[in-house]
Amino acid sequence: MSTTSRVCTLVLVLHAAAAASAEDPANADHAEHQPSPELTPPQDHEGHEHTQPQASSEPTESERGHVAPDPPQHPMHEMSSERMIELMQMEDDAPFSKLLFDELEWHEKSNQDAVHWDAEGWYGTDYDKAWLRTEGNRIEGKYEGLAELFWDRIVGRWWHAQAGVRHDFREGPSRDWIGLGVQGIAPHWFEVEATVYFGEQGRTTARFSGEFELLITQRLVLQPKVEFDLYGKDDPENAIGSGLADSEIGLRLRYEIRREIAPYVGLVWTRSYGDTADFARAAGDDVDELRLVAGLRLWF
Repeated sequence: MSTTSRVCTLVLVLHAAAAASAEDPANADHAEHQPSPELTPPQDHEGHEHTQPQASSEPTESERGHVAPDPPQHPMHEMSSERMIELMQMEDDAPFSKLLFDELEWHEKSNQDAVHWDAEGWYGTDYDKAWLRTEGNRIEGKYEGLAELFWDRIVGRWWHAQAGVRHDFREGPSRDWIGLGVQGIAPHWFEVEATVYFGEQGRTTARFSGEFELLITQRLVLQPKVEFDLYGKDDPENAIGSGLADSEIGLRLRYEIRREIAPYVGLVWTRSYGDTADFARAAGDDVDELRLVAGLRLWF
């Protein structure tokens, strides 16, 4: 058989097999289950679409009630930064001042009427100030106390350093000192002052004070306070001994009629120590005394 005859025979066999497969019922059933592209219904996704809310073009009630201001009648002209700060009062380094009478009170000392004052004032900027402080007593027309003038400089968020001069006045000889100290707010809001002084003839002294303000109400304030004075050497002419000379512990309750005006009452305990106590006994004064005080706290 020639090659051409063989090819023709193979083609006829394949054609017969294809015809038999098309007429097979099993193949016909399988074909019925195949989805027809023309018969497949389109999927409806309209119900699953997320429609975005349409923004209303109607004005709201607040918008309807708003009345636009008139346009500026005098446009701002060009100006320097210094002039803008002056007009808007926004200078961060502007000077300011304050005068505080922290204690202005009446009490009895050694069975005599006495007036006590403790005041301070300052003028300057947030960083540098001139600081004036005075404290003392008037007893039966006689004065004793001290006055200080310090330069104050901020050295931290809660602390500032001070340097200046102090003058003591009393019945005996007056004394002058150069002082160096710190003042600020310790943890738990204790207001602290600590100063060391250097005087003539090798004299030295140190003073420490601390106080705390407890707000019982918005107007009623309880103020505990402690003070200590120490001296490096005896000063017999002023009845002062070396070491810890005296201490004062006070508890004052004030009522702030306004923040600037507050009457108060309190108890103050004072005590002398060492040679200072001996000098007081020799003069007939008490070395340990608890007294009732009444006064007024003012600031401007």
